Amino acid sequence: MTPEELKAIVEGALFAAGRALSIEQLQALFEEGRAPDAGSLRAILNALQSDYSGRGVQLQQVSSGWRFQVCSDVGPWVSRLWEERPQRYSRALLETLALIAYRQPITRSEIEDIRGVTVSTQIVKTLLEREWIRVAGHKEVPGRPALFATTKTFLDDFNLQSLADLPALADIRDLSEIAAELENVTHE
Repeated sequence: MTPEELKAIVEGALFAAGRALSIEQLQALFEEGRAPDAGSLRAILNALQSDYSGRGVQLQQVSSGWRFQVCSDVGPWVSRLWEERPQRYSRALLETLALIAYRQPITRSEIEDIRGVTVSTQIVKTLLEREWIRVAGHKEVPGRPALFATTKTFLDDFNLQSLADLPALADIRDLSEIAAELENVTHE
């Protein structure tokens, strides 16, 4: 198989998948013993990323792999293809998500202590339904409260490869600034 054929297969698979694909998932497209090695696939992905630079779509690496997505520059126009408007999230929900992202694992009562207000059940339910957070365990204290942590879906939805890609806390003055950053990402 030529490098051009391999590149076309990877490109087609990424477009057709409609979700991020890992190196291992891309290797699984090929018959046993004929799969390209991880280094070759990374080189192809980097070449595709370069090919799509400055265009309306881009190849983006996220936590769960690689995916094609609309560039944020053209997002406002492309979003007009759908009648429904992007969901708006409350400041309280975004602050709660930010606290979980930066302090995980964290309990609901610890979030309430930091925010100074009660975290509604609906906020936690919404974050769980969006698959942005998960119950990562239970704290070994009376009542064994749930410990919340973020998920790969959170990383993917916010175009992050890892939690290290979050802005440094030292660069952010308060929770409302973090929430504003998260809100900007959800509307791109």
